Amino acid sequence: MINLFNYIDRPSPIHKLTGATKLICTVLWTFAAMVTYDTRLLILMPVISLLLFRVSKIRFRDVKVMLIATFAFMVLNNLTVFLFSPQHGCTIYGTKHVIIGGNARYALTEEQLFYHFNLILKYLSQIPMILLFITTTDPSEFAASLNKVGVSYKISYAVALTLRYIPDIQREYVDISQAQQARGIEMSKKESLINRLRSASTILIPLIMSSMDRIEVISNAMELRGFGKNKKRTWYVARRFVKWDYIAMAGCALLFLVSIAGIFISGSRFYNPFV
Repeated sequence: MINLFNYIDRPSPIHKLTGATKLICTVLWTFAAMVTYDTRLLILMPVISLLLFRVSKIRFRDVKVMLIATFAFMVLNNLTVFLFSPQHGCTIYGTKHVIIGGNARYALTEEQLFYHFNLILKYLSQIPMILLFITTTDPSEFAASLNKVGVSYKISYAVALTLRYIPDIQREYVDISQAQQARGIEMSKKESLINRLRSASTILIPLIMSSMDRIEVISNAMELRGFGKNKKRTWYVARRFVKWDYIAMAGCALLFLVSIAGIFISGSRFYNPFV
């Protein structure tokens, strides 16, 4: 079964960090990658991400589906940018070095290629850290982390339930799919893509009905237990910050400050190798 957005329990230093620490680090890391186009920093960040993946003992095949989807979206985004703004790189860097195409609108330039290279680096900087956060943070601890940084515990608990419910939906989909195939509905690669999609659509109605039943059961159980009556609640999985939590947050905060400082020092978000 393909797992998406699942917590993967592994004995690693990343897993031992509190959920609040990983949430804060992910936010700081994402902001650092978003605000800057300094290629030197954007090259460093994916390298660190890969090292952290190795430390966390999360294998790439564990998140293969999400990586493939991200890669497809990254390619689509770059193609769209080039289609609608093929000279955007020249506008940003203030120069134009044509590789192919002369003065045509869709002439390929060094500046445009460099801009697309930075866009790719931005994806490679942010997505691994987000996946690392999702796969190394227990949903219950994630809820406690959100509440610890000021998010309402009702919203926090709703997020935790959503993350916990995703694997259940996947298992339910597989069970219904196997039941349909046992009744003679072909969903293998032997069929065309259109027929497979048509067969897969027959799973949606029983999947939605079973999901609604499960939501009703959970809602009734929470209501009977008085969930939401008080303004605050305690968390069994909440943990105190330790030394490594402070070190991790300080490192990500330093990275964010470096990205901001680079903008003020250079006077621009963009590193320009053409001048």
